[in-house]
Amino acid sequence: MVKSEIPIFLASRSPRRRRLLKQLKIDFHTFHVDLDEEFLDGEHPVKTVKRLALDKLKAAKQKVKNGVIITADTIVVLDNEIIGKPKTQTEAISILKKLSGRTHNVYTGYALENTVKNKMITDYECTSVTFRELTETEIKKYVKSGSPMDKAGAYGIQDDFGAVFVSKINGCYYNVVGLPLQKLYQSLKEIL
Repeated sequence: MVKSEIPIFLASRSPRRRRLLKQLKIDFHTFHVDLDEEFLDGEHPVKTVKRLALDKLKAAKQKVKNGVIITADTIVVLDNEIIGKPKTQTEAISILKKLSGRTHNVYTGYALENTVKNKMITDYECTSVTFRELTETEIKKYVKSGSPMDKAGAYGIQDDFGAVFVSKINGCYYNVVGLPLQKLYQSLKEIL
C-alpha cells in the first residue's frame, strides 16, 4: 500500500482509470485536462503515448501546485496504425471490423510528477491482444450500445460486451483497461 503525505491527483476523465487507482487503496483526487490528442505520422507508439501523457501532465500542472500528479494515455496499434477513440459510430464499426480475428497491441504511457520533491517518472506498457472473428451483428449491436465511443480501439476489455471479443492476451490486463497497475504502483513508491 502507498501512503502519501501530500495529495495525489489523477488528471483523467476515464472512469476506468479511477476504478483501477482505487484498487491500489490510494486516496486521490480527480480532475481532467482538455487536450487535443494528436497522432503524428511516423511517430513510434511508445513515443506517442509518453508524449501525450507528458502533455497532459504539463496541462495538469496549471491546476496543481503541490502534490503528485498522474496522467496517462492509451492507444491501440494494428499494422503500425495508431487507433484512438472513435469519433462516430461508423468509425467504431470500421475499427472493430479491422481488429476482428487479428492481434493488436495496446500501449499505455503514463507520467507521474511529485511537484514538492520535483521528481518525475514517465514509462509505458505494451500488451498484445487477439480478437476472435466477430460477426457484423455483434459489432453493430456493441456499437449501438455506445460503449466503444470513449475507448481506444473502440472496445473495453472490462465489464462490458467487448470482453467476449478477446480470445487471447499477452501482457498486463490492466494496461488494456487503461493503467498498467504493477508498473504504476512501483513508480508511485519511487516518486513519494
